[in-house]
Amino acid sequence: MDFMIRALDLAREALAAQEVPVGCVFTFEEKVVAESRNTVNESRNPTRHAEINCIDIVIDYCKTNSLNYIDFFKGIVVYVTVEPCIMCASALRDLNIKEVVYGCANDRFGGNTVVNLCDYYQGVLDFRGNVMATEAMAMLKTFYKGTNPNAPETKVKRKC
Repeated sequence: MDFMIRALDLAREALAAQEVPVGCVFTFEEKVVAESRNTVNESRNPTRHAEINCIDIVIDYCKTNSLNYIDFFKGIVVYVTVEPCIMCASALRDLNIKEVVYGCANDRFGGNTVVNLCDYYQGVLDFRGNVMATEAMAMLKTFYKGTNPNAPETKVKRKC
């Protein structure tokens, strides 16, 4: 639970920075080895999701400590406030991480909208959700009530 609390703190930081409020903590043997939040707007890079940022941190950690990151990821447990999107789910699965623990479902960009992630992960890693989901969903609702100042202008055709 403490790791999800930290992930929620990181999501609050993201919300304060006008990012989609997602926070993520990677642990190895019950110790935090990486933590991050979404930095998509800040970096102007649509791939800079919290999970991807954590993956980069772990790879750097492994390089610095002369560890084989392929083996290291097999012991990683991911705590993330929102169910991973398809991009992040694929990355986590390809890295053979041990487990994903998420807060609320991601009905817009993941979950069952594109592929059933439980089926996708089945036999590869443990996947469980609904951990502190109310808190995570409340932040998402707060974010989506506002407008994203970095979103591109709409391409909807207007009648003259």
